[in-house]
Amino acid sequence: MAQTILGSVTLGYRPIWNRHRALAAVQLCITAPPDAALDAAHLMGILQEQDSPHSPPLLLSVTSSPQLLRDLLDHAPPSRHWIEVRSDWMHSHAMPQRVQRAHRRGLRLVWRGDAEQRPDPEVAACFFTQVLRLGPQDALAALQAAARQRAGSKQPEPSPVLAGCIYEGVASRLLMEHCLDQRNATGLLGWPDEDILHALQHKATAPDHQAMLQLIRAIDDDLAVERIEALLGEEPILTYRFLAYANSAAVGLRNGIESLRHGLMMLGYTELRRWLSAQLPQSSRDANLRPVKASMVVRARLMENLMDAGAEHELAREIYLCGLFSQIDVLMGEPLGSALHRVPLSSRIYNATVRNSGPYAPLLEIASAMESDNNHAVMRQLCHEHGMGLEEVNRALLRTLAALKTDK
Repeated sequence: MAQTILGSVTLGYRPIWNRHRALAAVQLCITAPPDAALDAAHLMGILQEQDSPHSPPLLLSVTSSPQLLRDLLDHAPPSRHWIEVRSDWMHSHAMPQRVQRAHRRGLRLVWRGDAEQRPDPEVAACFFTQVLRLGPQDALAALQAAARQRAGSKQPEPSPVLAGCIYEGVASRLLMEHCLDQRNATGLLGWPDEDILHALQHKATAPDHQAMLQLIRAIDDDLAVERIEALLGEEPILTYRFLAYANSAAVGLRNGIESLRHGLMMLGYTELRRWLSAQLPQSSRDANLRPVKASMVVRARLMENLMDAGAEHELAREIYLCGLFSQIDVLMGEPLGSALHRVPLSSRIYNATVRNSGPYAPLLEIASAMESDNNHAVMRQLCHEHGMGLEEVNRALLRTLAALKTDK
């Protein structure tokens, strides 16, 4: 069973961001055929095998199989991961009693539902937090409270947003900031990328100030080139600018630089630090962009993990850049093809990201499809089309999530 259960389900993920705009947890969406007999204890065993104490906890969200949720509540051992209980599944199969027993056994349970569907008092204490979705009226009331507070109102502003809860479906920057900054919500499931990027008005954003300072400190500490490369590759705009600079006439290298490692070896730490220091005054301090960029990094790492395990390092770096730059257009404020033409990347990256063709296109398609809580049919079709097994794809996702770092 331990070898086949990941071949019977489809997995997807969505990050949960805290008020520091850092990862608080990751929702792991598990879709199984409704009539499938799956061993919940074995599933938890696989998650424990892939786990890391430094990675964010997983919110296990069973999307289509109440039986699998019941088995998790009845048999899953206590762990640092969270188990979601949906409000619309609470009224059958003695679910309240199952929730109470699971709570006494030490499971970390999370209620999920619309904001007006709160858990009954008899089970409310079993949930250490709640994932809530605001209805249209509540969202409007919250936005009005946020606007009055921003305008300097000295009166306590009533709001439907509750401290200590996680909110999903938040599509505006103002409502996001109200939840996290004004009302002390625990986190947001998903992020209002479109509204935040719209404020850029189709202009290119600058690299993140905090990321640049961290990289400068790493250079001053003379860290290994592998660590410098990793830090540089975690800021998409900085990565793009570095490759453009390394290939510019100002540097004057004869051969094109197609990877971060090659560029670092050719320029050296001294030149890199000088270049970073020159850009630092124009860097971005907009923390709301960090989740947007961090999501691009997760996609890039997932693509790395989806490739053949025996692939050489240079190929892995190229696949990483393919994932990282697959959405660089939203940060550059211009069409993707135009942005990618400015740096001498491999044609395989251009073909995958712009033309949806070539050897990297299947990896990009699958990695993109996994960024969802409702991908069952798409994932099975993609795996079938590209000759990839569900189990290997799911294990690649679990390796990716285990390698993430949470904000303490």
